[in-house]
Amino acid sequence: MRIVYLTLLLLCMAATFVTAQDKPAYQLFTKEGKSIKYSKMLKELEKADVILFGEQHNDPIAHWLQLEVTKDLHKIHQQKLTVGAEMFETDVQLVLNEYLSGKIAENNFEQESRPWTNYKTDYRPIVRFAREAGIPVVATNVPRRYAAMVATGSLKALESLSPEAKQLIVPLPIVVDMNLPGYKNMMSMFGGSTHGNSKAENIVQAQALKDATMAHVILNQVTAGNKLLHLNGAYHSDNYEGIGWYLKQAQPNLKLATITTVTQEDLEKLSDEHRNKADFILVVSATMTKTY
Repeated sequence: MRIVYLTLLLLCMAATFVTAQDKPAYQLFTKEGKSIKYSKMLKELEKADVILFGEQHNDPIAHWLQLEVTKDLHKIHQQKLTVGAEMFETDVQLVLNEYLSGKIAENNFEQESRPWTNYKTDYRPIVRFAREAGIPVVATNVPRRYAAMVATGSLKALESLSPEAKQLIVPLPIVVDMNLPGYKNMMSMFGGSTHGNSKAENIVQAQALKDATMAHVILNQVTAGNKLLHLNGAYHSDNYEGIGWYLKQAQPNLKLATITTVTQEDLEKLSDEHRNKADFILVVSATMTKTY
């Protein structure tokens, strides 16, 4: 009997040791807070016309998972898959196409496409894979100079743009619902509380210009019969607002799936504050190192 007790004690100690050594980096949840395996999530993503993968820009786990999703969706959709990226602005599409088709060298592409400072660590692997696999990559974000115009002069400033410039943004006029919670939160962050020609409202309009332009470029791909995986900051798609809101305004029946990225100390349970932010929530350990 003593041997049995000692055996059980050793087994319990071993189990405790294994648990203590278990250091998961991330966990996936449904919007209701139910844990979900990657393979099951992928089956759901396969059904979507558009997937908005919301990231925290400096999170290495999100960037790694974006690459894995790209690889797996390519196996499923083949030539129909397109990757869209907030990280590239619409006026660099030609340079992007030239690099993807092998016409220009990578260093020329990286010099002339105005990549983000974390491009090499966080986005280059996806772009390189797309190049190797023949996956189109579309630049979806509005050129920052036009967002700056709106931030200082409201959406009215866009009316003075040339016809060539207007080809780089969503068709005017742009409808902005200032009552959307995300935009209202931005208003309060920048000190605005009432509607009018305020600095805070202009900043929100600049955000809406980005959201609407990204949605416009995405829908062009859907119209062409492509399945699109879009990479963007989580704030642009959390709570089914931002890009998703503009997509649904244009095409209510669009098959849209969303992913968001959050951090938590505890990976076992999804915090209530993160529920319903997206169809799938990527929870990353709060102690995960960042790329910048």
